[in-house]
Amino acid sequence: MNKKIDRGQATREHLVAVATGLFTEHGYDGTSIDAVLRAAEVSRGALYHHFPGKDALFAAVLDAVYDRVEADGARAVEGVTEPAAALRAACLAWIRSTADPVVRQVMLIDAPAVLGWQRWREGDEARTLGKIKAALRRDGRIPAARVDLFAHVVLAGMNEIAMLVARAGDPASAAAEGEAAAGDLLDRLLRA
Repeated sequence: MNKKIDRGQATREHLVAVATGLFTEHGYDGTSIDAVLRAAEVSRGALYHHFPGKDALFAAVLDAVYDRVEADGARAVEGVTEPAAALRAACLAWIRSTADPVVRQVMLIDAPAVLGWQRWREGDEARTLGKIKAALRRDGRIPAARVDLFAHVVLAGMNEIAMLVARAGDPASAAAEGEAAAGDLLDRLLRA
């Protein structure tokens, strides 16, 4: 029984990896289920066993990309004990990640269009907003009554910078400029 479960999990992971590459290269609209099946070399039944359709496959890809970005953010704050410095490090890691074609295409270009702006934002808030609020509360420089509002401002500011990088003609240069701008914004917001 465990071998069957392991094989199933391996097939699911393989489909997500293949779909990630295709969505990155061709975008959501340019990637068909048939293209995923050919590239993954799996049957239609195997794909539909794990994902009821292209939207569900895309959602799994998006979750995997979010997990990767969150892991990068966690690595960026390892050993950082000061809340404002940790928030800054995590935000700058997010902006740096936007130079990655997978992050740009899946999270910033396709996700808002595929999921709809509201659902995309809800997912982002569920994964990120609470961490920003906690960092601002621990830091203590923002009055407690304004922490929620400022957390939304930080999230929106970082996401707008990320969107600009995603749509830039030269994403590497745009990411470097975006990182500098994000750092400046956070420094001004969190100055003593």
